[in-house]
Amino acid sequence: MSRSDDRALHPQATIRSQLMLPRNHRAAKWADVPDEQWYDWKWQLKNRINSVAELEEVLVLTESERKGASAEGIFRLDITPYFASLMDREDPTCPVRRQVIPTEEELQPFTSMMEDSLAEDKHSPVPGLVHRYPDRVLMLVTTQCASYCRYCTRSRIVGDPTETFNPAEYEQQLNYLRNTPQVRDVLLSGGDPLTLAPKVLGRLLAELRKIPHIEIIRIGTRVPVFMPMRVTQELCDTLAEHHPLWMNIHVNHPKEITPEVADACDRLTRAGVPLGNQSVLLRGVNDHAVIMQKLVRELVKIRVRPYYIYQCDLVHGAGHLRTTVSKGLEIMESLRGHTSGYSVPTYVVDAPGGGGKIPVAPNYVLSHSPEKLILRNFEGYIAAYSEPTDYTGPDMAVPEDWVRKEPGQSGIYGLMEGERISIEPKEFSESRHRPGSVQHRLNSREDKWAAHGIGAQTDHAGHMDAGVSDTAPDGMVEAPQPVSGD
Repeated sequence: MSRSDDRALHPQATIRSQLMLPRNHRAAKWADVPDEQWYDWKWQLKNRINSVAELEEVLVLTESERKGASAEGIFRLDITPYFASLMDREDPTCPVRRQVIPTEEELQPFTSMMEDSLAEDKHSPVPGLVHRYPDRVLMLVTTQCASYCRYCTRSRIVGDPTETFNPAEYEQQLNYLRNTPQVRDVLLSGGDPLTLAPKVLGRLLAELRKIPHIEIIRIGTRVPVFMPMRVTQELCDTLAEHHPLWMNIHVNHPKEITPEVADACDRLTRAGVPLGNQSVLLRGVNDHAVIMQKLVRELVKIRVRPYYIYQCDLVHGAGHLRTTVSKGLEIMESLRGHTSGYSVPTYVVDAPGGGGKIPVAPNYVLSHSPEKLILRNFEGYIAAYSEPTDYTGPDMAVPEDWVRKEPGQSGIYGLMEGERISIEPKEFSESRHRPGSVQHRLNSREDKWAAHGIGAQTDHAGHMDAGVSDTAPDGMVEAPQPVSGD
């Protein structure tokens, strides 16, 4: 018996609930809604379902779903009629249903659960702006979405109208960006930026485009999936006025790729907007190699490049949807080599505490020496690649203004470039100061640990040049560096 045959299936699991659906598929509740209303995005928002009574008109709820949907203090529940129609009425293992219907498991705490697991608010210089990476920022412009995912990373604010951002806060965000020339890339998110009024979204994009050092704008959205009728020609025309503009949508299962979603993506690509997709690895939704293979193939068919697969964050309410990282690696093993490179996303863990995205991949390098690299491919084929013996590195001249010198650009690459000899954790220096220790003739000279030719150097007068210390804690520079290239 194969491993796949040995898996325990849910007693109500059906193949039917996994299948992709035809155009204009609707739950019986909305069968008689005229097309002009059904395909009106404002009607979809006004008619979202959010109560147990409304859910029971569309689904045969399990006891767990009923308890979850009626619990006090749960994360917001709202589902567009369009997306609700994709849910299987009887099968609780339906991948669409599991993403948006609360269950009682959502109420259970789990180890390492946090309110703000990515420490976004810790890296927020002004309300709604997250400056975690050196040359790019996350700009939160709303807390509202078309529908709400049960595993939402920002459930601490998303869905709460009292937490949404106002014009004064938009201006604070824009002023920070105007005065921070190291930022070249702005990602609009929320909430979902495409739920904003068209004029508000257009103004924000126009103001960002006036800032000379901002090179690209990105939008993260699930509206084309939750409510594809929102992607009107008017919206596409507005987006096209502010190129270069990129967009990542969020599809987790092939069932979500309907003819309506394909049409919305086609309108966006024809408006010159390159599309990527971010999936979250979710238990019972897409934690199966065959499902993920089907998803990436269907995405590239509608001209959407698989971009990231995220490991589910340690956010409260999402414990029952988490998988192991080993499952993610297994899935990546099933993609590389088994489908085209355009279809293979990067699997990442967004490090708890604000460490940022860390790519995780199977190991294809088995061993290496100065002369040879031993590699294996997806089939298990092992080969030796001979390295050139006369390679001495690049010999071309690089324009000085291409080099990014602002704080935070160094890191591991800085070690390879000789900017420092090590990166110390914050607590490392404390470990050298033991109780009862004294300064003596062997430990009193700091220059003993200055690596020749690395990092800050001493001039002829014995003065240290400004720069990165040999062992600057956490890769930080000793003083702010001038920004070049802007």
